[in-house]
Amino acid sequence: MTNELLTIGRISVDIYPNDIGVDLEDVTSFGKYLGGSPSNVAVAAARHGRRAAIITRTGDDAFGRYLHRELRKFNVDDSFVTAVKEWPTAVTFCAIKPPEDFPLYFYGRFPTAADLQIKAEELDLDAIRDAGIFWSTVTGLCQEPSRTAHLAAHEARPRTGLKPGQFTILDLDYRPMFWAAEAEAREQVARILPHVTVAIGNDRECAVAVGEGTPDEQADRLLAAGVEIAVVKLGPEGVMAKTRTERVVSAPVPVETVNGLGAGDSFGGAFCHGLLSGWPLAQILDFANAAGALVASRLSCADAMPTPEEVTGLLAERGRLVPGTYATEGATL
Repeated sequence: MTNELLTIGRISVDIYPNDIGVDLEDVTSFGKYLGGSPSNVAVAAARHGRRAAIITRTGDDAFGRYLHRELRKFNVDDSFVTAVKEWPTAVTFCAIKPPEDFPLYFYGRFPTAADLQIKAEELDLDAIRDAGIFWSTVTGLCQEPSRTAHLAAHEARPRTGLKPGQFTILDLDYRPMFWAAEAEAREQVARILPHVTVAIGNDRECAVAVGEGTPDEQADRLLAAGVEIAVVKLGPEGVMAKTRTERVVSAPVPVETVNGLGAGDSFGGAFCHGLLSGWPLAQILDFANAAGALVASRLSCADAMPTPEEVTGLLAERGRLVPGTYATEGATL
């Protein structure tokens, strides 16, 4: 069965404290969750009823087996998730100090990680070509062999070969600890952008991809690179999406923040759901914004991803436009 969403890249075990508002050294107990941005996006889309899968690698260990179990629990296809013997499954710790302080501590990612061992020759290129949406992140470009695998995946899915209703999304997800310099990341983004139809990032990530500037200037540069929809997150001012004929801004959906780390991934999965539903851009942004807000108000990431009913309920409660339908059958591919 064709995947409505196929993501590629990072997966990890997230170890989140049960103690809120204290430094990591003072935490007394933790919870264990599935994590990693592309994995969370797949979970978020599956929560909206989408057929989602991920291409990634785990270690050949107990944590890897746990991640397989979690993906299946969330109805994410793990057929393209295999183990590598050389490297352990990555683990990510964080402290939770709302409203804005959520420091991350990465373990098992240096000098490399299992999920960076995806090889080009192992890819199912037909599955990549056929997916309704193919989603990758800039972090997946930071090392070989993942870098070459990402490029091969995108080259197998040229913009000119996409069918109506298909999209190729690049999450501009820039994490400086994984790169020697910004210039290296910018060079790798430039290799992928010619294959991308949607780019999503905050102002810092857009600056790494296409240079400093106002959100409109950054969106225009992404459009000039051939992207069809440029999404620039505006922080406390919401999010903007721009095409060659339309500019839409969605105001924030205020909530009491518990853990902001999964909000962007919830936004991404909901954005994919809206695209596949064929909604107007303004409705997609509002729906994705509300989905992100709901996860920010909860402790975990994958486990916290909302259902369509929860998202539309929050929109209605805040007097925002609710999409007329949130059909889950997806586009005909």
